[in-house]
Amino acid sequence: MADYFSLFAKYLPLLLKGLQNTIIIAIGGVILGTILGIVLCILSISKNVILQKIANFYVTIVRGIPLMILALFLYFGVIKNALPVLTSAIIILGINASAFIAEIFRAGILAIDPGQMEAARSLGMSYFQAMGKIILPQAFKIMIPSLMNQFIAALKDTSILSAISVTELTMSAKTIIARTYKAFELYSFALIIYVVVITTLTFISKKIEQKLSYDKR
Repeated sequence: MADYFSLFAKYLPLLLKGLQNTIIIAIGGVILGTILGIVLCILSISKNVILQKIANFYVTIVRGIPLMILALFLYFGVIKNALPVLTSAIIILGINASAFIAEIFRAGILAIDPGQMEAARSLGMSYFQAMGKIILPQAFKIMIPSLMNQFIAALKDTSILSAISVTELTMSAKTIIARTYKAFELYSFALIIYVVVITTLTFISKKIEQKLSYDKR
């Protein structure tokens, strides 16, 4: 047992470096996914049937492709080492997350009383002004718990991106295992770090959800 903890202390700095990249990829991916998701959401609820079909097609296709296949296809088939691997990982995760975030935004916007859009338009606002100043700020409060859950999911999904050799937490553990042959120990260390981080984020998410529920009351 002493050897286990001494091994943990020895390789913790390398694993934390991988965790740092994991968090960077997750944050970057969710930010990019949110930007794309808002655009997709606006297209999907627009009155233009063609734009609706384009957005729905994108969401259906991306949600239907396993992240590992999407990562391998985009990195080796499209990006082809044209970008740094960390940037590529953020783009890949962002594209994957955008399809799910688009649905979160769509549900949040549709939860707002349609009369508010009509009232904003009657005051002379354009569709996009009304969306940006009236609808989205209200919808965002509704969407915060779902967006937090999406961030947690994105954080876990970064482990799949070890398939393109990005040095996140899982890849860091694999690299150390290749040198030490201590698979059980290193994977258990990675597991502990993931559990601590995700449990903390889940706790924060629940607190935010409780605060929002209290504010609504």
